[in-house]
Amino acid sequence: GGWLHATFGIILTFTPTGAVIAATVVAFPLVFKPARAAFEAVDPQLQDAARVLGISEAGVFWRVTLPLAWRGILAGVLLGFARALGEFGATLMVAGSIPGKTQTLSIAVYEAVQAGQDDVANLLVLITSVVCVAVLLAVGKLAPGRVATR
Repeated sequence: GGWLHATFGIILTFTPTGAVIAATVVAFPLVFKPARAAFEAVDPQLQDAARVLGISEAGVFWRVTLPLAWRGILAGVLLGFARALGEFGATLMVAGSIPGKTQTLSIAVYEAVQAGQDDVANLLVLITSVVCVAVLLAVGKLAPGRVATR
């Protein structure tokens, strides 16, 4: 915190940027693993064929690799979003819980329960659950066979 502020003028604590960075760091492994698997699943012979036809390395990536891997990448992004949606600990430590500024959905649920506002907490949990189920269904459609069933 202090070094970033002194050197670059960046403040992360108790800011929305800090909340986003905390959630991103926690969710990144769920994005990385499916994206990596999607890139590894691309047939190298297709990439080699594109090179033989004279396409540059950047062209091979944009015209062959990415179009073949996009479903796995998007599945990872959706899983990461679902994970970030429920992030609590890291976000609370970095960004705090300032209503209207850094309060996330999961922190709002916690605070509603602490305040005895069970109706509000139940509604927020329902919203979170619906969004997460929708994301998981979308991931299942995008990357069939890649969603863990354990």
